[in-house]
Amino acid sequence: MTTQRKMNEDDPLDDFEHRQITLDGTTKWVHVMGQGPAVIVMTEMPGISPQVARFSRWVRDAGFTVYMPSLFGRDGAVPGVDEGIATFRRACVSAEFRAFAANESSPVTQWLRALARLAHEECGGPGVGAIGMCFTGNFALSMMLEPAMLAPVVCQPALPMDDPAGMAMAPAELAYVRERLEREDLTVMAYRFEGDKHCKAQRFAAFSEALGQRFVARVLPDSAANPTTPPFFDKVVASPHSVVTAHLIDEAGQPTIAARDEILSFFAHRLGPTRLP
Repeated sequence: MTTQRKMNEDDPLDDFEHRQITLDGTTKWVHVMGQGPAVIVMTEMPGISPQVARFSRWVRDAGFTVYMPSLFGRDGAVPGVDEGIATFRRACVSAEFRAFAANESSPVTQWLRALARLAHEECGGPGVGAIGMCFTGNFALSMMLEPAMLAPVVCQPALPMDDPAGMAMAPAELAYVRERLEREDLTVMAYRFEGDKHCKAQRFAAFSEALGQRFVARVLPDSAANPTTPPFFDKVVASPHSVVTAHLIDEAGQPTIAARDEILSFFAHRLGPTRLP
């Protein structure tokens, strides 16, 4: 089971195996732990926080191998204001991301699809799951172009930053994903808070129109959000946003814990047996 760690202190990630993985000519650090089918946990902005690491440990405890790639920020750091803003600005101008493209997928999703293939080869099982959050929120959906991807979870997708109804995916990719969801009887789980300023109702409505009933949306009330968050979320995000990380309330009976458990059960349904934390 997950070792209790303080959420207001940097996490050394000392229970993960730290691997440098080169795919398609690009090398990234990936933090790996656990046994069982693979689940790729993609961090929210501004990086792999203690709360993101905690979620990965819950996934591990549920019987999966976690692959947590380092995509931006300082791994394990408590999200501070100045450092977080600097990380966000760098990501917005990076060639790997398309922060303001309504109809274009971020190039980094190609690398993530290759990671899904590798993870499936290494872990076996029927396929791979993935969860994206905030800046990476819709990446799990783009990863459905990889046949090994069977269980995509989309949490508070924040891209594109300047179009509330934008989906940050190429139309051809969306059409392929819808066809694949229908053909293979798959679904996409999606989560947001009702009053989220960065992932508004228009975005979920657009995804629902594009993907139909295969897009299963869960909208949590703002009252379910943890009011005590790291400085970056308090000062910069400034609204309920991170369903299973910064705004999760780690108490039995909380809606955010119910969302976490539903996600773990979704992975189990598609990938194999589970042991809820």
